[in-house]
Amino acid sequence: MNSYSQAAESVQKRTNARYWIVVMLFIVTSFNYGDRATLSIAGSAMAKDIGLDPVGLGYIFSAFSWAYVIGQIPGGWLLDRFGSKRVYFCSIFLWSMFTLLQGFVGLFSGYTIVVALFMLRFMVGLAEAPSFPGNSRIVAAWFPAQERGTAVAIFNSAQYFATVIFAPIMGWLTSQVGWAHVFWFMGGLGILLSLIWLKVIHDPNDHPRVNKAELEYMEQGGALINMDQKKEQQRVSWKEKWFQIKQLLSSRMMIGVYLGQYCINALTYFFITWFPIYLVQARGMSILKAGFIASIPAVCGFVGGVLGGVISDWLMRKTGSLNIARKTPIVLGMLLSISMVVCNYVDTEWVVVFFMALAFFGKGIGALGWAVMADTAPKEISGLSGGLFNMFGNASGIITPIAIGYIIAINGSYNGALIYVGIHAFVAVMSYLVLVDDIKRIELKHRT
Repeated sequence: MNSYSQAAESVQKRTNARYWIVVMLFIVTSFNYGDRATLSIAGSAMAKDIGLDPVGLGYIFSAFSWAYVIGQIPGGWLLDRFGSKRVYFCSIFLWSMFTLLQGFVGLFSGYTIVVALFMLRFMVGLAEAPSFPGNSRIVAAWFPAQERGTAVAIFNSAQYFATVIFAPIMGWLTSQVGWAHVFWFMGGLGILLSLIWLKVIHDPNDHPRVNKAELEYMEQGGALINMDQKKEQQRVSWKEKWFQIKQLLSSRMMIGVYLGQYCINALTYFFITWFPIYLVQARGMSILKAGFIASIPAVCGFVGGVLGGVISDWLMRKTGSLNIARKTPIVLGMLLSISMVVCNYVDTEWVVVFFMALAFFGKGIGALGWAVMADTAPKEISGLSGGLFNMFGNASGIITPIAIGYIIAINGSYNGALIYVGIHAFVAVMSYLVLVDDIKRIELKHRT
């Protein structure tokens, strides 16, 4: 009798395989951002060795963002057509291979180097395009609504973790053994990671470590556990796909979500492009000091990012309302980010650092766009929907650095740049309060 009751208890006990899924997403996303940063770390030494001027380096820097934005819709379509596991594996393998190959550009000379580097960086951006829509799809398949915010916050916070972990390693490799080893190191590890991905990642129904209790718990909470099952409606014409995309673009809720993500990303791209230069040029810090100071907001963003997801899921469990659970951290976080404008009116160094760190902490709390995406994306085109969302969001990566450059050139001051970024934070708030009405999954209509 005792053994029978123990057996019954073990049957009823829920497994937690989904936690290991999000750990893998965190690791892969860390490598994703690490590979993006390779050129930032190795670029100075590389430019010196191979005779690359600032204009050439600027074009090479831009290659990733252009390709990343262009690849979003095709990447999303591939995810919906062939499933997250296979497409994401190809994505990791290819971006790692193109990263590794950048270590060999020293074999070329003259303009050939610029062309080779541009094309390889372009291909890294193209290969990485399915990554975040893939993350969103996997979270939507594996996590119930009351855990989705934390899951998204964990993989999203990897962008800050990557800076803390990989930047010192890549800096050491550049100074001790040469810049080419940065690309070989990151690319080689990434290829190995792609093979681990194949072993670790499975669809919920196919995972060897998932029991019925966990599957039921996930499905009852709104997880799309059957997302990648072969269904006839997945194989639809491009006319039907375009009809589905038009429904997303005509949705007031989705327009608000897209606009909000564009504005939130304006803060991200300010911090990863102009912020260190602001510290040197506007605040008179040394490059070494600016590098150290710039890491403080990154840590604050990491803490805020995880905290935002935890708060969102706590509100979801308490209220049962997606609107309260998602909008509250986004609105409060973005309002906190506006505090960076205070830096225009203070001169004390530690006060500037404090308000910048506070702004990035707020940005971390409010960075729940991918959670909203997992909540709203139609199950038929979850990947395509995520790609569209990421395309709008990362258009900010092309426009924001250029716009800030013009503002500084025209005004001769960074004050206008901080106001520009602060306005974007405010527009994100208004977008979620005014445009985004009820947060709910979109049900697609089909052509008659």
